[in-house]
Amino acid sequence: MKRALLVSPTAPAQEAAEGLRNRYEWVDLREADMVVALGGDGFMLQTLHGMLGRRRIVPVFGMNLGTVGFLMNDWRDHALDERIANAKPFQVAPLRMEAETIDGEQVTSPAINEVSLLRETRQTAKLEVEVNGRVVLDELVCDGVLVATPAGSTAYNLSAHGPILPLDSPLLALTAISPFRPRRWRGAILPDTASVQFRVLDAKKRPVSAVADQQEVRDVAVVRVTSDRSSRLTMLFDPEHALDDRIVMEQFAV
Repeated sequence: MKRALLVSPTAPAQEAAEGLRNRYEWVDLREADMVVALGGDGFMLQTLHGMLGRRRIVPVFGMNLGTVGFLMNDWRDHALDERIANAKPFQVAPLRMEAETIDGEQVTSPAINEVSLLRETRQTAKLEVEVNGRVVLDELVCDGVLVATPAGSTAYNLSAHGPILPLDSPLLALTAISPFRPRRWRGAILPDTASVQFRVLDAKKRPVSAVADQQEVRDVAVVRVTSDRSSRLTMLFDPEHALDDRIVMEQFAV
């Protein structure tokens, strides 16, 4: 299997890459059957987003040289061939964000973890929430709201007290961020076939931005979020430290 090496610009990742380049054979990304990525979770998301733009999407085996490394395997510079041969694949379907700004600009962007809407000023956001063409909340008053995939359910979604979703579940988490009204609403779990639309109420007075992973669109008026199951991405994990095991254990973290 032909491998490409992608490396974060951080010093630890660059230093580790030198050893790997001397020990193993590598090819250009355009010729690769799989990718080894060195860095942290942010670099893994960057690498996966880069896969979405390719004609042929190949799996990614990440090794952590960042901070948290939830989406990465442990860093080791030996037995790489054996680790890749025994790795457990996990597929994720990214979200598709379609945003329209108050000026009429249309922006489309994928998201692997989540799509979030956030207030831009000190004033709370007021949002109408629609699921599959039906208005389910006439007015959600909050700091923001997000839609997360199972892979992203342990990221921002968890910090906002959203549910952790099993990796193999065909589900999305719809989670409010600091909701004010309705006071008792804490979010919902939706099938991944659902289409979720947010309409910003009084958008000029109460401006809201939309963020698909790391891409921000400011002053949005309408945001629609769906799953893009035609663009599945594959991450590879060591069997003893697979992502599904991490998500299970995250529910018992204190």
